Amino acid sequence: MIIRKQQQQPQNTKDKRQSKESRLEEGQVVTIPIRKLGINGEGVGHVQKKVVFVEGAIPGEEVQVRIGQVEERFAYGELMKVIKRSPYRVEPECPVYDRCGGCTIQHIHKRFQARLKREQIEESFRRYTSLNELPIEPTIRMQDPWKYRNKAQLPVKQIGRKVAMGLYTADSNHLVDASECKVHHPKLNDLLERCRKVVERLRIPVVDGGKRSKGIRHLVARIGFRTDEVQLVIVSSIRQLEQEAQLVEEIRKRVPELVSIVYNWNPEDTSLVFGEETRVLWGEEKLQDRLGDYMFNLSARAFYQLNPQQTEVLYDQVKKVASLTGTETVIDAYCGVGTIGIWLAADAKKVMGIESIEEAVEDARENAEINEVDNIEFHFGQAEELIPLWVEQGLRPDVIVVDPPRTGLGQVMVDTLCEVKVPRFIYVSCNPATLAKDSEQLLKAGYELENIIPVDLFPQTAHIEAVCRFVYKK
Repeated sequence: MIIRKQQQQPQNTKDKRQSKESRLEEGQVVTIPIRKLGINGEGVGHVQKKVVFVEGAIPGEEVQVRIGQVEERFAYGELMKVIKRSPYRVEPECPVYDRCGGCTIQHIHKRFQARLKREQIEESFRRYTSLNELPIEPTIRMQDPWKYRNKAQLPVKQIGRKVAMGLYTADSNHLVDASECKVHHPKLNDLLERCRKVVERLRIPVVDGGKRSKGIRHLVARIGFRTDEVQLVIVSSIRQLEQEAQLVEEIRKRVPELVSIVYNWNPEDTSLVFGEETRVLWGEEKLQDRLGDYMFNLSARAFYQLNPQQTEVLYDQVKKVASLTGTETVIDAYCGVGTIGIWLAADAKKVMGIESIEEAVEDARENAEINEVDNIEFHFGQAEELIPLWVEQGLRPDVIVVDPPRTGLGQVMVDTLCEVKVPRFIYVSCNPATLAKDSEQLLKAGYELENIIPVDLFPQTAHIEAVCRFVYKK
């Protein structure tokens, strides 16, 4: 026994020493080959079987990295030097792209961006589904991937006598000036800057992140790409400003192109921009914009895709894979202000939209009336509750279209689709991971995935939309 212990002890000591030597530690400098793009635009590599996320690195590069935060299964690294440079690395057009937290992949050529986003979808399906082959098409990208956003919502902050406006850097309260944002419609940058100057000159209360927690929190502007109508929304933690009338008068004088000025009260300590209470200070209640042949009225808090040019492309892909012949009953779940349902209505027998935000349902009904679409109806409620009820009452939908939030369908909605067994199911997704997880359950329930069409709705960011067609086979 004594001899065996003496023989084993050096080995154990050696194992412990090797384990200590191989442990990844904060401050350590390592060289990493970058294999893929992360969901937030980081380069992803591995060191000692641990995933390392490196902002600014590109798949195919070899980089020198200083290890930062280390967790049990992953770590973050700071890019120090590019040893092997990607041929797709380009000079970013925006001087603050790496600090504002918005366009995190400006340093990647637009063609390679499209390929990497497609690979994100492929990676998610490999990880979360049992599919051996994926019916995925090339990414549909924008030829000019700039100046495409129709909405800008910028936080403001009181710093001494100055009012700063921009975007917060990740995990900090430092505001980066984004007044020359390259992906905003150019009019938005100029408009918001003029509004900021008015707020500063009139000394309107603005939050400062410290003692003064009450005041204006965000300035939000949305423009109709086809109509040129512009709406300003002032988001404040104060229910009503003392200088409200003076503020409106001065903004109207300095920003004459506005069609409305809206006030939104958000007193909650939350990351959400808008609160529940909204009122019009001046002008029209709603802004108008056109998508394709259709006009849409948009209230201040209404969801509306941020890239109208690519939205038309996206909706055309939905129409293509829906394969409507004029005889189908279509359910548009998560219908918002009715954009997808109205887009499909001309080729369907009937469209039934479902939306859980009552204000959006009112907008959707108004939009159907404006566009003289008489074969569509909109219902307030939860899709996972209304669809089974309608089926129980005898409705047999031919096509269901969903465009859910990033969190995906949710288990109740997935269960509903598995029970209803709709002949054609169209899934519009903005999150490859939740799309793949939901898809695996649908595949097990008898659906077959026939198409995945990636659409780049947000160039210069890591986000990707996908249009998927499922058919029920059992």
